Amino acid sequence: MSERSSQQTTGRPADPNAPAEPGSPATWGKRFVALVLDWILCLLVGTVLARLTGVFSNQTMVGFWAYPVLIVEYGVFIGVFGQTVGMRLARIACLRVSDHGRVGVPRALLRGFLLCLIVPPLVIGPGGRGLHDRAARSIVVHT
Repeated sequence: MSERSSQQTTGRPADPNAPAEPGSPATWGKRFVALVLDWILCLLVGTVLARLTGVFSNQTMVGFWAYPVLIVEYGVFIGVFGQTVGMRLARIACLRVSDHGRVGVPRALLRGFLLCLIVPPLVIGPGGRGLHDRAARSIVVHT
């Protein structure tokens, strides 16, 4: 709801501290918190995988595992459920732009891969969506 329509209906300006409406684009703060939580989870899972498989298990290479784990996490969780563990805790979801349905596994994998490249999320376009969101035709919204 816009500030002007809020003023017309209530007679006072909209509260900037009010919680965001479900379906509205997620704030950068919530998106960052969700990504940090997911990254920590991926580092933990990656460390376990490195120890179990012996691949990239030396101290300097263990962090490499977080990248493929993040891509798979995004592919499965966003593709099937619409949100990762970090997104669930931050109360946001990743949905298709066209109809706010689930993104699907292939587009979620693409989104995760582009997110790992770091630059696409930093190139912001219309609606506050990064290149990774535009390529996957997705949007991150409040739940």
